[in-house]
Amino acid sequence: MGRCVIDDAMWERLEPLLPKSPKGGRPGTNNRMFIEAICWIVRTGAPWRDMPPSYGSWKTVYNRYNRWVHRGYMKEILNLLKKRWRSRMALD
Repeated sequence: MGRCVIDDAMWERLEPLLPKSPKGGRPGTNNRMFIEAICWIVRTGAPWRDMPPSYGSWKTVYNRYNRWVHRGYMKEILNLLKKRWRSRMALD
């Protein structure tokens, strides 16, 4: 897929921060594509319904994103990324 923003090195750092699949629920498929879809929405500012189908169903991505927000996963991921960025900037 063209216009991906998460390269392999970035994904190796990001993947361990993502929540594990919950027990008893259906596991999400392709976390990397899910994060790419969120990046596309943020980057373009487009409504969810305009998300290209190559990222999957906009409704599925939207629902999963909302679940992650309500469970605090997105805030936790962003806080961990911010902490890592700050520690890296301190080294530079």
